[in-house]
Amino acid sequence: MIHLENVTKTYATTDGPVHALSGVTLDVAPGEFVAVRGPSGCGKSTLLMITGAMATPSSGRVGVAGENVLAMSGAARARLRAEKIGFVFQMFHLLPYLTVLENVVAAAVSGREAAAKRRGRELLERFQLGPRLRHRPAELSTGERQRVAVARALVNQPRLILADEPTGNLDPDSASAVLDLLADFHCQGGTVLLVTHQEAAAERAQRTISLREGGIVSG
Repeated sequence: MIHLENVTKTYATTDGPVHALSGVTLDVAPGEFVAVRGPSGCGKSTLLMITGAMATPSSGRVGVAGENVLAMSGAARARLRAEKIGFVFQMFHLLPYLTVLENVVAAAVSGREAAAKRRGRELLERFQLGPRLRHRPAELSTGERQRVAVARALVNQPRLILADEPTGNLDPDSASAVLDLLADFHCQGGTVLLVTHQEAAAERAQRTISLREGGIVSG
């Protein structure tokens, strides 16, 4: 599902180059649940962004769902993200002026809005958010907002979920509920790559990758 080969990412700054990733090679099999851990600034989020075709590496090879990401056009990458990858972020990134259901449907692949609306309703009901369909994000708890974000990530029935600190802002009960949703996706055959600082979250994964200073040191 994921194949990274000698991936590097260097950012130019006024203080000189910053090496976010240095020769990272990683394979994640279809249906695998992998956690990525490491100190702040070690390259975890950069790794996730490159895997999700949202950032381009300085060098190396990136394969996702059988596609050579670096050989794809911008439009093809956008299609890959929409159809095969779901994203869950620490800060939710819900649109404040849309209702819960509208936020979920906003992620729909073009031309599939009606199907996405049906699936969105089903997901929100399953996530115990049925009474909140017409609410806006400001009217929800943090745990509810993250469940909406997970529903949005799943609405197009992706094969891969990329989650960047999805429980970082949540209380323990809400965090456990969100991790249960990711575990359920995994049990149904989905692939999960989870960036986390939290031991309880990493314990849900089948294996853990440790990053230090832009490189994999274990896993």
